[in-house]
Amino acid sequence: MSAIRIHPPTTALTISIKHLTCNPNNLNLFSTNSRNFKRSGFRRNLTPIAMSSNPLEVCAKSSITVPNRLGDCPFTQRVLLTLEEKHLPYNLKLIDLANKPEWFLSISPEGKVPIVKLDDKWIADSDVITQTVEEKFPEPPLLTPPEKASIGSKIFSTYIGFLKSKDPNDGKEEALLNELSAFNDYIKENGPFINGKDISGADLSLGPKLYHLEIALGHYKQWSVPDSLPHLKTYMKTVFSLESFTKTMPLTEDVIEGWRPKVMG
Repeated sequence: MSAIRIHPPTTALTISIKHLTCNPNNLNLFSTNSRNFKRSGFRRNLTPIAMSSNPLEVCAKSSITVPNRLGDCPFTQRVLLTLEEKHLPYNLKLIDLANKPEWFLSISPEGKVPIVKLDDKWIADSDVITQTVEEKFPEPPLLTPPEKASIGSKIFSTYIGFLKSKDPNDGKEEALLNELSAFNDYIKENGPFINGKDISGADLSLGPKLYHLEIALGHYKQWSVPDSLPHLKTYMKTVFSLESFTKTMPLTEDVIEGWRPKVMG
């Protein structure tokens, strides 16, 4: 079971996860035995892994709607998904980004999350963090082949463009639909995941962004992924139902409130 410890002086929540286990104003666009896990109809064969001797330290955005809950940063969820899929234990410290504690600013002067402590060094940026984790803990592998790493990479930026758009005729919706359609066609021929039958880092990066897309566009635009893109919808359902995803996903209310400044601004 997870042990939860609250530290009032730092306004941070620490969660020790034992089992295998954003800055909202600056969204950057750019051991155990082998076993089988059954998830959404897919079975993954997991190889023995070299466990981290000590839990990793992870600083993440806290919920702005419910106390002591993980917040809505998709880049942080990407990092947590990576740790979960690699079954690495970690201590999660939740940071109130509206009232950052001094100890946090001392390790993250720009006040950004996620930030992870690896080998006594704090590392920022989800790209750098996940790459470092992959190098240090290569099993099970999550590396995406270079030729597939950019699949779906433009979806998030076009989603933001459409979400912020005030003009229904500016082509932002069409641009998003073009990206989603291209991804739908790719998954149709190459799925169920971006790297075929095996989940990879590309899925762990794209999944949280699609989750935000679904919630925010549904709330602010009354828009949903069209039924004409069935393979994309199946992909989203598969990723969102992963145990690692349900364990790390933000509350719907936090996603909505997290995007409000972007929409209303």
